[in-house]
Amino acid sequence: MSRKKVTIIGAGNVGSTTAQLIMAKGLADVVMVDIAGGIARGKALDIAEASPIESFGCNITGGSDYEETAGSDIGVITAGSARKPGMSRDDLLRINVSVVRSVTEEFVKRSPKAVIIVVTNPLDAMAYAALRASGFPRSRVMGMAGVLDSMRLGFFVAQELGVMPRKVASLVLGSHGDSMVPLIRHTTVDGKPITTFLPEDKIDALVERTRKGGAEIVDLLETGSAYYAPAVSVTRMVKAILTDEKAVLSCSVHLEGEYGVQGCFMGVPVKLGSGGIEEIVELELNGNERRMLSASADESKKLIAKLEL
Repeated sequence: MSRKKVTIIGAGNVGSTTAQLIMAKGLADVVMVDIAGGIARGKALDIAEASPIESFGCNITGGSDYEETAGSDIGVITAGSARKPGMSRDDLLRINVSVVRSVTEEFVKRSPKAVIIVVTNPLDAMAYAALRASGFPRSRVMGMAGVLDSMRLGFFVAQELGVMPRKVASLVLGSHGDSMVPLIRHTTVDGKPITTFLPEDKIDALVERTRKGGAEIVDLLETGSAYYAPAVSVTRMVKAILTDEKAVLSCSVHLEGEYGVQGCFMGVPVKLGSGGIEEIVELELNGNERRMLSASADESKKLIAKLEL
């Protein structure tokens, strides 16, 4: 039985770290593609040279030729400009939309049955651009954001309480940005609501830190943006799809009436399996949560309206 194959488009920090994680977990053969073919080849070789100790059971190659990507099960799009200090996700829109559109077209020519995971920011708008460029059904084009945002909230809660992060279950919906919607009612520690442990002002501060999580790292790094946690988040989604896990994870998907939202990408819980998005899980939201989600959808729609596709 042939191994699965994942193409990672963009050999920057997120792409190469994702490649290393996929190899370490033995999930699939990996092809890294980048306009700078030497960088993709060099990073692929660097990862491959760890094989004698890491005992990788998969192969990794890199370059600029999309022919090597043919027959991929998943395409992960990380290509584009990274956010710099003082730059909002909105600022990236004009720069990255042409990149995402062109790489998507090249990829789908050679892997017409693949699932696409978009990581490039501004995430929700770029996922929409990839959906349009691919011609795929919405079940096979998604954005990585909800897993990362939920993971950040869970870590911040665990840090505040001094507990192991694995004891915290958290969920963040909405657009990937300042309007994201952390669901405090669905955030628990050992199964108990965090409202049991933390006062409202502390919770509000953790929510705000989650919303600014990416910007906080950009400011600290000064010359780059987050990539370890994003790569872990992508790899989690890749694993769920390749192993037909049916895992429920928060992912950015094109909503067509679910949660009362139409025509934009937003983070909501979905069931991920070999077909990509196999079900959109609709949670019961209270009035305030629905208002916040609607406002978040408006932000996503504003970016999509600027795409000029």
